[in-house]
Amino acid sequence: MNIQQPIGNREPSRTEAEAALDTLRAWADRASDDEIAGLDPRLLRLIPGLPDPAYPVMSREYPAHFVPDEGYKRSMPDLQNGPASLIRGANRPIQHVGISNFRLPVRFRTREGGDVTLQASVTGTVSLEADKKGINMSRIMRSFYQHAEKQFSVWVIAAALDDYKADLDSFDARIQMRFSFPMKVESLRSGLMGWQYYDIALELVDQAGTRRQFLHLDYVYSSTCPCSLELSEHARAGRGQLATPHSQRSVARLSVEVLPGKVLWFEDLIDLCRRAVPTETQVMVKREDEQAFAELNAANPIFVEDAARLFCEVLEDDARIGDFRVVASHQESLHSHDAVSVLTRGETFASASLDPRLFSTLIHAG
Repeated sequence: MNIQQPIGNREPSRTEAEAALDTLRAWADRASDDEIAGLDPRLLRLIPGLPDPAYPVMSREYPAHFVPDEGYKRSMPDLQNGPASLIRGANRPIQHVGISNFRLPVRFRTREGGDVTLQASVTGTVSLEADKKGINMSRIMRSFYQHAEKQFSVWVIAAALDDYKADLDSFDARIQMRFSFPMKVESLRSGLMGWQYYDIALELVDQAGTRRQFLHLDYVYSSTCPCSLELSEHARAGRGQLATPHSQRSVARLSVEVLPGKVLWFEDLIDLCRRAVPTETQVMVKREDEQAFAELNAANPIFVEDAARLFCEVLEDDARIGDFRVVASHQESLHSHDAVSVLTRGETFASASLDPRLFSTLIHAG
């Protein structure tokens, strides 16, 4: 007769474990669910089709009619506003934290007294103290929706900035809105009209209790190389050889500080660019306009260095403008590379380092 020996502290063998498992399964086939759970809840895993007791049974249907009350909302965790003990990484302040490319329609005033509603892309950031875990970013968006429907662009930003500092308890805040601003322009000679679109950004910065306003504009123009123009004329005059100077689509990004108490319309900044470099790319063109554009380029040949200085000249003469930066890119038709220049006034835009992708962002596909 075989007598089962107690295992005690002895390590059971695999053969003994398999035999015990077969016995349990045979017993589970005849026992009730309650009997199995009473022996050991973990044995419920032996019953096909039953959920694993290690995992709670959850509803898999969306509760469309559930409405949280105030007590429930107060009970919800808020990690972003949690204690400093939750901070990961270095315990250091952050200069900018917020949202980028938040889009909504915003009304803009025009110089002539009208208004236009444009889709704006908003970047909103605040500073974050070292001992704060994070910010509630939804407040940034709620603040914009609150003001965008009843105010114009600059006032929308100013009101949102006030909300930022109050709601998020931050010492610095910045808001920038990017948009494409339309202006009707007339062709050079045919009298046709067309819409020219300008990439503009309006920025408000509140830093150390001082509020400053900035405008950023991308101005697209044609640049005819002075050297190429002279060499082409030399070939014509000296050898009767037809030659054409090379021109290219070029872009200048002007960033200017609008001084306190001053008004600088978008149209004003565009007019300054046209005065500095009149060879703006055209919208509507007939043959007489194309000929006029060729003559206009020949009358205004410029290197990229010339462009930076010409833009600088008109900006320096405008009493509404403080610090500024001019970034110009002539996207060469002669070379496989671009010609670029950067010119700044004041400390705001002065920098020993440049964004490695700065010039690649100046390519305009039209």
